[in-house]
This record gives sequence, C-alpha cells and structure tokens, in this order.
Amino acid sequence: MLLLAGPAQADELSLARKVKLLIDAYPETLLGSEDGSILFRDGEPALAIDDGKAKDHAQKLASGDIEDSLSQIYPPGPCETRPEVNFDPGRIRSEVLMKRLYGGSAREVEASLVKVDWFGSKLPVTKRQGVAQALEKVRDALKTVPDLKIFLTPSAGTFNWRKVAGASNLSVHSFGAAIDLNTRYADYWVWAGGKPGRVQQRDSQYPMTIVDAFERNGFIWGGRWYHYDTMHFEYRPELLAIAKAAGASACR
Repeated sequence: MLLLAGPAQADELSLARKVKLLIDAYPETLLGSEDGSILFRDGEPALAIDDGKAKDHAQKLASGDIEDSLSQIYPPGPCETRPEVNFDPGRIRSEVLMKRLYGGSAREVEASLVKVDWFGSKLPVTKRQGVAQALEKVRDALKTVPDLKIFLTPSAGTFNWRKVAGASNLSVHSFGAAIDLNTRYADYWVWAGGKPGRVQQRDSQYPMTIVDAFERNGFIWGGRWYHYDTMHFEYRPELLAIAKAAGASACR
C-alpha cells in the first residue's frame, strides 16, 4: 500500500533541534552553532543557518539555505509512499554547506575519493563524512540476497562534478556522496514528461529491501520525492536522524 507522505505524518521539531542533529551527523567538519550560524572545526567562517529570505519551492531548490534543507521531514522505512505535491525532503540542499562538507571544487573532492567495491565494480566515492564506509555497509547488507543484484548493477554512476539536470545547482554526485542504481528499473519525473509541480505517478521497480538497507546506513532515496528519481540515493544522515527524532515513518 502506498501511504501519503507529508509534514502531517511527523511530529514538529524546532529548528534548533534539527540543527543539533545536523551537527551531530557530521562531526568530522561541524563544531557547533552560535548566534544563528554553523561553526566549523577547521576555523572557516561561520555559515548562517537562515538567510532570512522567503522562498517558494523552486527558489529553495535553486538556492536553499540550511533552514530550507531541513524544512521537510523525510519518511524512512520499508514501505512505499506517495508524496504530496512538492514534498521533496532532501532534494532541497544548501550547496554552500555541501561544499564545506566535501570540497568546493572537483579537484578538492577528487582528493578524497576512494574506490568502493560494488558487486564487482569499483566505484569512486568520497571517504569524507564516512560516506564510503556507509556504502560498504549497504553493499554488505544487500549481498546476502543474490536476487537483488540485477537492480544494483551496473551502477549508473557515483562521483560526477555536474549540475542537477536542468538546474543551476550542483548534484550530490559532484561530492562523491551519491549513487545511481541500474537505470533499467528506474523512473525519473523528467523522463516521464513531468513539469515542476506537476508530475505523473512514479513506477518504482526497486524492492523496498534495497531502500531500507540504504536508509539504515544514512542514505535517502529519490523515490520518496514528489519530483522522483528512483535510481538515486544520497548520503544525508542528518535527515534520517531528524526523521527518527520526529517519529516519521513511511509505514505509518
């Protein structure tokens, strides 16, 4: 059964609580918060949590701040969901923060890439923030079920310094913190002829066992988005921690 996913399914959390969970999710880089800004361990300038600008959904996608990126609560769990219009938890990102976490240029990101064995292929993934280790845990959880391999390989890509298709902001693939699975089973809102704010219902062929394994190890699934991308998983442990704190669940 598909469950309607939206803000009403989770308890409200204060922005301060969400920010604390964000900081806890990236201890390698984030030190704390003070006076409405995130502090960094390397002494880089503090980053404002909220730029104070009112934005519609498209503007949040194009130039979201940290507050925007935490504004929708992701619903994890081994159940499918039917998102409400423009419910895209995780698709809104602070590009400035992502660059601080993983590197501000292709060369800087490349310096932290390692090769992860993905069912016989070697995929370049960042070791920063524990991403490579997390992906290895996903692989180890899934390799116990041989029938899943056809969905997992060949991977459609990990690291690729590029913008989101049709947008001006960088993809999480740019930071080596995302993986696309076998496109044979994928559905993508653009491929389906959708328009922003008006997309057709998706057709996901990936078993929820795969989604659950990724979510248990800090990755969110693009199949949870209204503007869906079902082959896409990206490392966003803060959103899973916020979901847990809020009691959000795809199976509610």
